[in-house]
Amino acid sequence: MPAKSKAQQMAAGAALAAKRGERKVSELKGASKSMVKSMSEKELERMASTRRKGKPQHVAS
Repeated sequence: MPAKSKAQQMAAGAALAAKRGERKVSELKGASKSMVKSMSEKELERMASTRRKGKPQHVAS
């Protein structure tokens, strides 16, 4: 599932780093912290690798 915004892509990248042990989970905040628990490494990798060009900073709910 590709990211829909730059913020979502960045959060997925931070969560992926924590999942791989490159970053502590306790350092994460908000969406990235919940992504670590709810998504697999493969899902996070797919979301984090989404190109940012043309994506909005945030998507309104």
